[in-house]
Amino acid sequence: MTDNKRIILAITGASGAIYGVRTLELLRALGVEVHLVISPMGARVIREETGRTSADLVGMASCNYQPDDLSAPIASGSCPVDGMLIVPCSIKTLSGVANSYADSLIVRAADVCLKEGRPLLLAVRETPLHPGHLRLMSQAAAAGALIFPPVPAFYSQPETIDDLVKATVGRMLARIGIDNSAYQPWGSDQG
Repeated sequence: MTDNKRIILAITGASGAIYGVRTLELLRALGVEVHLVISPMGARVIREETGRTSADLVGMASCNYQPDDLSAPIASGSCPVDGMLIVPCSIKTLSGVANSYADSLIVRAADVCLKEGRPLLLAVRETPLHPGHLRLMSQAAAAGALIFPPVPAFYSQPETIDDLVKATVGRMLARIGIDNSAYQPWGSDQG
């Protein structure tokens, strides 16, 4: 279904770790090769919000890297990947991406995706937003990033929180070119 796609998934310390977990689960179910990086705060939020550990997630990924390993293959444009998602994306990570301040593997891999013209989706998870946040989003978008706050849609009449999360993640994946059945476009079930 995915034609052997290779995707980088980064999970940072913003609230909404369930989005990152579901992204990994859905990518794995689709047979996508997932290269996983979890920031230290991402690991903490995963544990606090989901009761899972980063070790639980590492076991589901094809490859995983330490967030400070700037010598990892995904830190180079010569490593072929089909795109990257940062889910959820903290404002700190957004700032690093927007300013090309690659002091971590997550920001370096994102910067590589931008310079190589590969899709980079930032699921920015913050509210309310002040002008500095908006400026950073605008800068990242101008560099080529897809700004995708995980805002749930209700037209599919979800019955559970998990329905909302899966549909949002499915939409993120569809946006970077990964077909999946978790996302039902508007009107797809309308006769």
